[in-house]
Amino acid sequence: MPPQLSIDLDGLAVNDRAADFCALPPSLRAERRGDIAVLTLTRAEKRNAIDDPMVQGIETFFSALPEGIGAVVVHGDGDHFSAGLDLSELEERDVVAGIEHSSSWHRAFDRIQFGKAPVVAVLHGAVVGGGLELAAAAHVRVAERSAFYALPEGSRGLFVGGGGSVRLPPLIGTARMMDMMLTGRTLSAEQGQAIGLTHYLVDDGAGLAKGLELARRIASNPPFTNFAVMHLLPRIARSDPAAGFATEALASAIAQGNEDAKTRLRAFLEKRGSKVVRS
Repeated sequence: MPPQLSIDLDGLAVNDRAADFCALPPSLRAERRGDIAVLTLTRAEKRNAIDDPMVQGIETFFSALPEGIGAVVVHGDGDHFSAGLDLSELEERDVVAGIEHSSSWHRAFDRIQFGKAPVVAVLHGAVVGGGLELAAAAHVRVAERSAFYALPEGSRGLFVGGGGSVRLPPLIGTARMMDMMLTGRTLSAEQGQAIGLTHYLVDDGAGLAKGLELARRIASNPPFTNFAVMHLLPRIARSDPAAGFATEALASAIAQGNEDAKTRLRAFLEKRGSKVVRS
């Protein structure tokens, strides 16, 4: 029997076959829209607070993306993207257990940042604590105007544990992160956009459509180009200049030798390809 297809409001066929994806906890839902995968946080009643099964599900999902997926969109059900760590499940842990718990978040979010396909995070409502750390692992971030950002760990006697101290300073600066953690300062969607935390700012309710639009554009790139941007660019940026130049030259040569790139270049030179225009 052929798979059942439904048409979403964006005009894309949505493949609802659970077999397309690995088994996930009830706090996550995955669907396929052509070459785009959409992962939804589904704990709306808990403001999409992140618990251990969700972390494990995120790692599993991004470790086993089906063939043909060119980009992923992550968003949250309800009024919020994610209010962070589910504090109701916080246990008394010794140092060893605490390190292992934090490491489980690191493994899961590394699968996002250094995975198989670029990831677009669509943010609205609370993007707080671990929710902000999750968003920081994505490659492109779209914010609706309802979004707000905070790192309340300091006021709770905690410290970030989901990779925030590594991923957020390159985005917003160490001083701004210190301010947010020490004072409990909350940033609005507009402030987050101004300091480079997000790439796109859209009206409430328009985030998912924008995220899907960007994901389709990303998925149309040659796979090696996306791989180089995801895996090589961050490492080049952190390397010494000599190593960075050498890695860049190698990546550039590989990309230029790709048949897809040659076809696109010929199309451009023959005035059949699209030109860069002002958006």
